[in-house]
Amino acid sequence: MESAIKTVVTTFLGATNGKDNLNGSGFQKLVKKQLGGMMEDTNRSSAIKEMQQGLDENNDGKVSFQEYLTLIGYLATSLSDSKSGTNANAS
Repeated sequence: MESAIKTVVTTFLGATNGKDNLNGSGFQKLVKKQLGGMMEDTNRSSAIKEMQQGLDENNDGKVSFQEYLTLIGYLATSLSDSKSGTNANAS
């Protein structure tokens, strides 16, 4: 678990090039390189831009670490649901 947390943090920090947030191109690169195997449409820049806008809670045009964690949490939940056979949308 420690190694997974360290990977999440170092991946984000590496993508920011020493800044506090990911700009649009940094977010695109991170998603394509690191999350392409888990997510659909990572080859479409428009889909990644829409995702970035959805994560950007404060509308500053960048993705903060906290906003990035929202994406990681969503992906982890989706993976858990698929592995356990749970459908989050089922009533």
